Parts: sequence; structure tokens; C-alpha cells
Amino acid sequence: MSNVATDRERLVLRGVGKTFGDRAVLRALDLEVPAGQFVALIGASGVGKSTLLRLVAGLEAPSTGRIEWVSRRGAPEVRMMFQEDRLMPWRTVLRNVTLGLRGRDDDARALLAAVGLAGRDGDFPLVLSGGQRQRVALARALIHDPDLLLLDEPFGALDAITRAAMQGLLEAQLARRPRTVLLVTHDVEEALVLADRVLLMRDGRVARDLAIDHARPRHRGAPALAALKEELLEGLVSAQVASGG
Repeated sequence: MSNVATDRERLVLRGVGKTFGDRAVLRALDLEVPAGQFVALIGASGVGKSTLLRLVAGLEAPSTGRIEWVSRRGAPEVRMMFQEDRLMPWRTVLRNVTLGLRGRDDDARALLAAVGLAGRDGDFPLVLSGGQRQRVALARALIHDPDLLLLDEPFGALDAITRAAMQGLLEAQLARRPRTVLLVTHDVEEALVLADRVLLMRDGRVARDLAIDHARPRHRGAPALAALKEELLEGLVSAQVASGG
């Protein structure tokens, strides 16, 4: 499938709701994400961020509403990356990246080099650090050249230095080949550094839709980003207080 995006391509959610028993996690959510846009989802635990990603990935079905990828090219290639690397310990780094694929060893090695793991293709996950395992997981997602990349707190368990390095790697890969990204994160600064748009979720809905139009690369200490961070943190605190958390 060609990866040349058209202006009409977009992810569309209309009236999407999700309930588990008598608990509504998402409520009549409407959202459009143009192809190639990076959207970060922030909000308190339990507001439906990860549930939304699972619905978009097709791992769960919405209770109400519809989700579709509008494109003249048909269904998108979708890949999801989690906070846990989910590597298979009995497979080498190379075989984890090429899981389910044949004849892609050279592509896998090129991707491993791009994420800083050149020459580690024969290693097993046990000898890698947490950050290195997440690099393998990122390469595994990218080798499929997804149109839609879903990231569920992929760097949440990493230390601050490794996390910043992973953010830089992701940004570099997206600069080489832009794609549509939905990122769930509890780190407001991460959202502001990476995303084109930040959605603050509250009570299963989008409470704030903020466009981030600052040029890249973005510097964490920039006054403009610091002001936005303060604004979003105030929104998170207000949401937490309103929910009784």
C-alpha cells in the first residue's frame, strides 16, 4: 500500500462511547485527526485515554458511535506500542523486530541502527536495558511502516535521561517519514515537546483541544512551552479536584 497521504485522509470518531458494565469510560466523543498529525492525549487516570487507543486499534469495539479511517487507499496499517516492551525473550533482537515477517532482515537492521542498536541484532532481550528494549519495540512497530502509530505511555517506565533520548529518536523517525500518531502520556512536557496537538480528557470526553504550533525541535525550557505546561497542569488539577481524586 502506498504511504503518500492525501489531504482527505483522516481518522474520524463520531459519537464514540464505551461502557464496561454500568461504568461509562467514553461518552459521545467526536474527534478528527488529519493524516500526518501527532496528537497527545493527557488526563487523569481512568478518563479513557488508553481505552480510546484500544478502540482505534480495533482491540475493543465501541459501545456506541463509529470509528473510521477516511482514505481513498483503504484501511490503514496500524501498529501499537505499549509501556511494556512485550519482547519475546527467547527470540533475538532481530527476530523480535521481524516477528511475522520474512525477507526483511536488512530493513530491520537499518531500523535498529537508526534507533541506536547497530550490531545488537543477535542479542537477546535479557541483556538489554529497559531503554534498549523499548528501542527494539519502536523498531518493531516502524518496520511495518504504519499509517497510524498508537503509543500507550511507551516511555513511562524509563528514567528521565533515557526517556528524553527515546523522545528524540521518535521525533527523528517521524521527521524522516511523517505518519499519524496518537500518544497517551501522563507527562505534560512530553506531550508539548512531541505533539502537534494536545487533548486534555475529562470524564470520557475531550475537555480541551490545544494546537501546538511551535517550530521543532522544541526546547523544554522555552518560555512559551513553560506557559502552556502551566496551563495544562492547571487543567489536570482542576479535573482531578472535580472528580474527587
